[in-house]
Amino acid sequence: ITGATKEVLENEVKPIVESFLSKRGLELSKEKTRVTHIDKGFDFLGFNIRKYKGTLLIKPSKRSLKGFLDDLRSTVKSNGSAKPENLIWQLNPKIRGWANYFRHVCSKETFTHIDESIFHSLVKWIKRRHSKKNAQWQKKRYFRSQNGRNWIFFAKIKKKNGSVGYLDLFRAAS
Repeated sequence: ITGATKEVLENEVKPIVESFLSKRGLELSKEKTRVTHIDKGFDFLGFNIRKYKGTLLIKPSKRSLKGFLDDLRSTVKSNGSAKPENLIWQLNPKIRGWANYFRHVCSKETFTHIDESIFHSLVKWIKRRHSKKNAQWQKKRYFRSQNGRNWIFFAKIKKKNGSVGYLDLFRAAS
């Protein structure tokens, strides 16, 4: 709920909301309810809502981003001996779902950060698997280029008709 001043929110709006909820057997949580200025911002459902120099921006919250990246890193780390296609099958739904949830707000920088973090996790994963191979061999084996886009993590897969295809890792910033 937004209001013109803090006093209006605390003295007029909050009692109305509390009475509305009490009639339905509900109450405001004292831990979660706070009155804050929009310039300081607040987090709600994984979004950070804040005004920057008079412009309202809604972005993914830092807490949501950290939890998502921790989950992705643990997935990559726990699949140290998995085939690349299995790793891609596990990562793609997570990346696609998170990116679709946050795609309607100011997310470009966040998505770029996610893609960079995933790339670094994959490079560590590759180096661990092939510590005796050089970087050029590793790049040729796990990354490809297509349509001016380089460093696409991929796996070769056989299609039902017997031909060979590529399974690419989804990019949040694409």
